[in-house]
Amino acid sequence: MGFVVAALLGACVGSFLSLAAWRLPRGQSLMWPASHCPACGQTLSCRENLPLLGWVWLQGRCRTCGAPIPLRDWLVEGLTAGLWVAVALLTTPEAGGGAGMLRLVAGLLFISGLLLLLLLDLDGFWLPEPLCRWGLIAGLATTALLALATGMGPFTPLMHHSLAAAMGLLGLDMVGVLGTWWLGVPALGGGDAKLGAMLGAWLGGRGLLLALTLAVLSGGLFGLLARLGGRLKARQPFPFGPFLATAGGVVWLTPEPLHRQLLSLLLPWLNTVGLTLGG
Repeated sequence: MGFVVAALLGACVGSFLSLAAWRLPRGQSLMWPASHCPACGQTLSCRENLPLLGWVWLQGRCRTCGAPIPLRDWLVEGLTAGLWVAVALLTTPEAGGGAGMLRLVAGLLFISGLLLLLLLDLDGFWLPEPLCRWGLIAGLATTALLALATGMGPFTPLMHHSLAAAMGLLGLDMVGVLGTWWLGVPALGGGDAKLGAMLGAWLGGRGLLLALTLAVLSGGLFGLLARLGGRLKARQPFPFGPFLATAGGVVWLTPEPLHRQLLSLLLPWLNTVGLTLGG
């Protein structure tokens, strides 16, 4: 029953994330007006606004003007529902009690925030600094609260995650500067470094390293296949944030004891992957 509730709430959150990904780049309010058709402005009824079911009921088109409703909205709702269930399934309850519940709530918040950043970067190469900053603060706060909930002192894990956040920010900033100097075109956007800092705050040093490794490998594979398939031209940029966000979510859902083993398997492959970020 709990997983059904997680799926339903996740679908509702996915509907909000789709709305936010559409409105934030356009400077529109997330609260007003109510959900409506972008083409004709017709407000959606409660039934039409139901996550997942509303799109099916309308057969993917506005009932007033017939304009198509993006399939992506339905997919994001379904993906978020699945991710919420995954967080509920994979959140380890070993700490028990309040610590387990705190990690569950934190995981849902973290995964949802990553998905919103993924959508924004995918649509417009935009990783808003305020979202990354508040994500970083939330990550450090979660680190301290989890330490307290498990009977540990918060100072050591908080310093560790703060250092990881600084490493994520400075490391990706340095990669961007050196890559731009080497290629003559922007190699990384400034938002990627801020997202790296956010990942460090949530995942710590080892988790950050694993996330960066997964992001580089997956981004490199995508770039290679896209260029071989003619979808990317030489030095044509593509957003790196979706790879960082996806990797961060994967690491969060992976048990920490596996992080060292995964790193030992993945790091040797970095030398075989040619990746030109942003070009």
